[in-house]
Amino acid sequence: MLLNVIDRVGELNPQLFRELKGRLKGFNLIISMGSSLLLQLIVFLFQLREFPDENYYLNASYCTLGKVYEQQEQALYKQQNLLSQKISNYQQINLTDPSIIPNLQAQLNQVESELNNLRSYLSKNLCPLDRIDWQLWWRDHWEYTFLTLSVVLIFSLLVGGTYLLISDLAKEEQRGTLNFIRLSPQTETSILTGKILGVPSLIYLFVFTAIPLHFWAGHSANIAISYIFSYYAILAASCAFFYSAALIFGLVSRWFSSFQPWLGSGAVLIFLLMTMTIVSSYGEFNNPLTWIRFFAPWDITNYLFPNLFRSYQDSSINKLEFFFLPIGKSFITLVSFHLVNYGICTYGIWQAMKRCFRNADSTILSKGQSYLFVGFAQIMFLGLTIPGVDDKYDVGMIFLTSFFNFVLVLALTIILSPHRQTIQDWARYRHQNHRNKSLLQDLVFGEKSPAIVAIAINLLIAIIPTMIWIVFSPDNFYNGNMDKSKVILAMVLALSLMLIYATIAQLMLLMKNPKRYVWAVGTIGVAMFLPSIMLSILGITPYKNPTLWLFSTFPWAAIEYAQITTIFMALLADFTVVALLNFQLNRKIGILGESATKVLLAGR
Repeated sequence: MLLNVIDRVGELNPQLFRELKGRLKGFNLIISMGSSLLLQLIVFLFQLREFPDENYYLNASYCTLGKVYEQQEQALYKQQNLLSQKISNYQQINLTDPSIIPNLQAQLNQVESELNNLRSYLSKNLCPLDRIDWQLWWRDHWEYTFLTLSVVLIFSLLVGGTYLLISDLAKEEQRGTLNFIRLSPQTETSILTGKILGVPSLIYLFVFTAIPLHFWAGHSANIAISYIFSYYAILAASCAFFYSAALIFGLVSRWFSSFQPWLGSGAVLIFLLMTMTIVSSYGEFNNPLTWIRFFAPWDITNYLFPNLFRSYQDSSINKLEFFFLPIGKSFITLVSFHLVNYGICTYGIWQAMKRCFRNADSTILSKGQSYLFVGFAQIMFLGLTIPGVDDKYDVGMIFLTSFFNFVLVLALTIILSPHRQTIQDWARYRHQNHRNKSLLQDLVFGEKSPAIVAIAINLLIAIIPTMIWIVFSPDNFYNGNMDKSKVILAMVLALSLMLIYATIAQLMLLMKNPKRYVWAVGTIGVAMFLPSIMLSILGITPYKNPTLWLFSTFPWAAIEYAQITTIFMALLADFTVVALLNFQLNRKIGILGESATKVLLAGR
């Protein structure tokens, strides 16, 4: 029967048929289902070890008699505190009756004796079995089972599935079969969907085997069925996102070879552990970190099941706002927001995968797609950050948002910048291939043109919304200690620095060296961090020497202490460097675009 199902799948998706046929074998099925059943049994029995028996004491959690004694204990404890306070107060004044304090001390000793006797009685006497709240015990037992399996399912699917997908692509690349798949008549969507559905199929079987117990445990723990199915929807959406990201990582990181799967799945594991720690210990929302937290399923899972992280149950996710829309007030809007975020990001990754799958040398994103990506990032950053700004208008929120944008555009600089051969083809044959396009149009949207103009546009998309935010901010900006104009100038300084780094990266990628990407990343790293490190080693602080720090990667450290004229001079110097670097870049592109005959005649 299983073979018939697989054959029918093969008619719909040949790639999925290929993956399932190679994995759904008898031994693999037994291992997958057996390990899932064994894990369920361990989780069930682990909690069952605390099953109340005839040795269950009165002070235990589920003994109903314990609540009566607990009330007596609290009354004695309050009386003890009251007497101690009275004695302390009387000791600070001169009393006419010297017997007051000894009498109170005697009463205190009697109360302490009664309290100790009560505690001793509770710890030594057993609770009758008919006075144990069995219904509450089983409810908590099923909740423990449900929450434990919920965490196990997340780690199994996201970490294990990511490892298998990246490992499969690496093996296909090593065997050379990936090129045959690229040449097949199947569409990219069909092939990649087959990979996502087929490669982790044994993990899917592991999870589906655990679903009946998981659902029954949640239902027995009085968890709403709508919440349970919402968890399943979030889990499926997160799998689609992480698996898509795993495929594109496997396609663009071939140089890592056999280390690919460990690197990718390790990054996912670290991300899940970090976000789990943040959710369990830090409940504040409406800041630039919030969007990053939405890529992990912990926040929404903790919202659906508040006892998931017992160390932090008072989560402020119900106060979450998006451009002042209270999406955290409703269970439906909060789940929908997570699903829409996953859906949009997964769709964007799929567009990138389609570009990279057939042509491994193409850039991950086109220039037009990069504009949409940066624009969407600004909507998410600002929509989740602005409602969290207090009356004093925390400028730290702005700098943190700008830092994330800085990292985002820096990554796009490496992604969008074409290498030497692509630039040479563009410069030499542009007049033939792009007769109906102007040079500006080609620089903005062209696939093979230099990326400097595109980086500048992305920088403007990233900076302009934040500048508008600053302009319309209250007058008591950052307690009145920070001038708005200086903050805007700091952002313009960051823009000029990014243009310098982008031009340097493009110049490095025009080298004949086969490791030009390594040279590009290394050169940008040195340009970014070396000045700041040298200034710190020499003891030059932003407070005493703000001018030098204005030329580093962290100009905002000195912006508060610098004069406006000094900042303008730094801007003029940065844009002069940008102009000189772009002049050199245009000269090199012009030389690359010369015909072979002209190069020989010129003696180059």
